[in-house]
Order: sequence, then C-alpha cells, then structure tokens
Amino acid sequence: MAEFSGQVALVTGGARGIGYAVALELARRGCCVGLLDLNAAALAEAKKKLELELAGSQVMIHAGDVAEPAFGEAAVKAAADRWGRVDVLVQAAGITGKTNITTDQVDPADFDLVCRVNLRGVFAMCRAVLPIMKKQDYGRIVNIASISGKDGNAGMLAYSASKGAVIALTKVIGKEFAKTGITCNAVAPAVVRTEMVAAMPAAQVKYMTDKIPMGRTGELSELASLICFISSRACSFTTAFCFDATGGRSTY
Repeated sequence: MAEFSGQVALVTGGARGIGYAVALELARRGCCVGLLDLNAAALAEAKKKLELELAGSQVMIHAGDVAEPAFGEAAVKAAADRWGRVDVLVQAAGITGKTNITTDQVDPADFDLVCRVNLRGVFAMCRAVLPIMKKQDYGRIVNIASISGKDGNAGMLAYSASKGAVIALTKVIGKEFAKTGITCNAVAPAVVRTEMVAAMPAAQVKYMTDKIPMGRTGELSELASLICFISSRACSFTTAFCFDATGGRSTY
C-alpha cells in the first residue's frame, strides 16, 4: 500500500504505544514520518526500530514538550524544511496522572499537569501545524481522546476532564476549517494495552475493561488502522467528529 506516498506526518507520543503503532502503519503506507516525544532516548530507539522494520522508510525525530508552543513550531519547521510539507498530525501524547482516587483526593498539581500535557499539548500542536496546512489547502489532524472524555471514568477526574476538553477542541477546529481542505477529528478509544495502561492500578483497568461488551481490550493495530483511515484523503467528508473505538461500550 502506498496511499500516503509523498505525504508527511507528525506523530506526538511517537516513541511508544499508540503513537508508535500509528507511525509504523503510516510509514508502511508510504508516509514520511516525524516522531515527537519528550523522551529523547526512547525516540532514538523508536527511530532505529522503525527503520529496521521498514527498510527505506524516511523518519525524523524531535524531542521536547508538546505543551510548549515553540516546540511544536520547531517540529513543524523541521519537517517542512526536510520534506516541504506537513499533511498529517496525529496527537497521541498523553498521561493519565494519578488514578483510582476520588475527586476529593485529587492533587491540584497533578490535575494541572494532566491538563497541560493532554489538553494544552493538543492545542499547541494544532496551533503550530495549522498555518502550513492552510497554505497547502490540505491537512488531516487526528487527536487521540478517550471514551472517558465522553462517559467520565470514576477514579480518573483529571484524565477524563482533559479528554472531554480535547473532544470539544476538535469540534471547534473541525468547524473553523471545514471549507479549507483541512479536517480535524478525534478518536475515543476504550482500554488499549499500552505501557501507560500497564502502569495504572489493576483495579482501575478492570473497572474500565468490564464496561466493554466485547470483553477485551483494544489492540494497537486496530487503533492504528482506524487512525490511518481518518488521516487519509479518503476521509474527506468527516470533520469535527469523534470516532469511537470501544468494543461496543459507546454507541453514540
């Protein structure tokens, strides 16, 4: 498959988990890929791994904090300087913060940190990439939200609130740029087995998994395939929308 031949994608949280899985699938389909992450060492390993899995793939890495506007601007410039354009932005960077606690136990500092990464980071990267997409009259932005942003997960106040805000942000941007050739959509997964989920308390993971009618967690390959479709030219009449990937948990 080469449906993304000649296109360029930036993927935040690209060193591991959903971000890496999406970057790998986009590269497999012919895309040049920029991996963005806070962890420079993990990024270097991810680049090496991707290039080993897909010989001849074009990959760049950019380490830094997605919540800092200057970082996003520099990453977009680096990709444009190297490849001449940026067609796709997939935002998978995110943290859960402290979970399996009730609202009265939430540390305001932890709440602020989760919102800084999950919400401000998404905003900052959208703001950085939109100017070049406007010049191209084309772009695809995919923000990874969560079913907890729709339903709210008990024990996950900061995470649920931040992901609900990501869905609202996505709807605003999608509507603002609907006539420009730029689409902005979100994906709301249920539980997907990633390192981030593995680090959560087992009781919290069980609580979330028990809500899934399919009775299982999602696979990274399933998320990557959906995100690649949303990132493609074929997904041209859907914007400001939140795609669910929840094994039947969410049907609205």
